Amino acid sequence: MRRAASVFIGSEEVGDIWKRGKNTEVHVWSTPKIRNSVDAVNKLLLDAPNGTQVPLSRVAKVRMVPTPNVVLRENNSRRIDIKLNVSGRDLGSVARDVQRTVRGISIPRGYATQVLGEYQERQAAQSRLLVFSLFALAGIVLLLQAAFGTWRLAFLVVLTLPMALVGGLLAAYAGGGVLSLGSLVGFLTVLGIAARNGILMINHFQHLERVEGETFGPGLVLRGARERLAPILMTSLATGLALVPLVIAGSIPGNEIEHPMAVVILGGLVTSTLLNLFVVPSLYLRFAGRTTHRTRTRHRTRTRHWPHRHGPAATGG
Repeated sequence: MRRAASVFIGSEEVGDIWKRGKNTEVHVWSTPKIRNSVDAVNKLLLDAPNGTQVPLSRVAKVRMVPTPNVVLRENNSRRIDIKLNVSGRDLGSVARDVQRTVRGISIPRGYATQVLGEYQERQAAQSRLLVFSLFALAGIVLLLQAAFGTWRLAFLVVLTLPMALVGGLLAAYAGGGVLSLGSLVGFLTVLGIAARNGILMINHFQHLERVEGETFGPGLVLRGARERLAPILMTSLATGLALVPLVIAGSIPGNEIEHPMAVVILGGLVTSTLLNLFVVPSLYLRFAGRTTHRTRTRHRTRTRHWPHRHGPAATGG
């Protein structure tokens, strides 16, 4: 009876007709008026084993329910994908709302839900980016110590780096407050630019004191900041002008990653430039005095020369 009902409602192929190289399938099906409504299907007469005919409503419950057009399989399990696009909100908050809603739904045993797609890829990329960032930060600290010769100045630069991100955060908030993977890449770029400018600034201070004999004090810091003003502004303006077209273009198709990255970098360039021109010199003047004094003392000790005696040594008589 089940097969008969499926043949009447959905049809079944019973043969093929080949004619002039073309194949025509032959199906058995009921008339349209028998299958075009729930009431008509309920009244569908089927042959019973005892030879009588009974309506389909006597042996089955007929109702309209949604059903998937295609059942996909993965790892020997059936799955159904529900796809959606996000507009007006960030992907992370929408995915968390979906997960919270799904957790409140009673799911039968043997079924499971999972949020996949771009959200999962972004979470994995963020985890990798965090791990790589920690290794990069450790490498930056070691390079700073090697460049400055002291841990004090190395940690001074590292602790001022988060201040460079303020402009990027404000720019991201003004651009909609959505932090994407492109935004994270932009933050790391701003950190790299701020670290490079900080290294150049402090190295120049040390050069003025050790090589050119400038006395440590406000005069040294003002001279160093004034001489590094043009290179820092030139690199910041060149980078910023290159990013302006990406910011103006907006989130057009194909620009989904470059636009938030450019917004963050452009905003971070402003605060990182101000940081290296005003904050770093002030902190160097405040905290580098003892370090500079110890460095000068060690330098004098290493370069002290003793007079050499010529000829036979004199002995007391």
